[in-house]
Amino acid sequence: MWQLNLPPYNFRIKKQNEKMLIFDSQRKRFVTLTPEEWVRQNFIRFLIEAKAYPAALLAVEKQITVNGLKKRCDAILYDNVGQPEMIIEFKAPNVPITQQTFDQAAVYNLKLNVDFFMLSNGLEHYCCKLDKSNSRYLYFSEIPHFTLLKSVK
Repeated sequence: MWQLNLPPYNFRIKKQNEKMLIFDSQRKRFVTLTPEEWVRQNFIRFLIEAKAYPAALLAVEKQITVNGLKKRCDAILYDNVGQPEMIIEFKAPNVPITQQTFDQAAVYNLKLNVDFFMLSNGLEHYCCKLDKSNSRYLYFSEIPHFTLLKSVK
């Protein structure tokens, strides 16, 4: 598999009809193992196991409608009452995190109106809070623990 800047995790992987599949514990099914999916699976495990993000509050591949167009967020973190709090976007390890990646999350935010964004390609990880008073991103120095994230609201 692809080497990532994340702790190593064990996954259920199988080959079916010449395709590699990985078990997604959030969606409770096997999905096609692409480089981006490898990043998603590892990063979500990292959030749950290393940073104490509740698995029950994370939705994967969530479809939303923005300006009449159907879009799919890689992951969304919800609060305890079901309101979106964070948009999480993943890219394959060979895809750099650029302004365009942040802009993609910002488009989703037209619908979701969250304060937090997280982006990763498995090698680089970014987490920021949108300062709505001046439309600037305030970046965390590292991916915050879930309890720290709750304290900076």
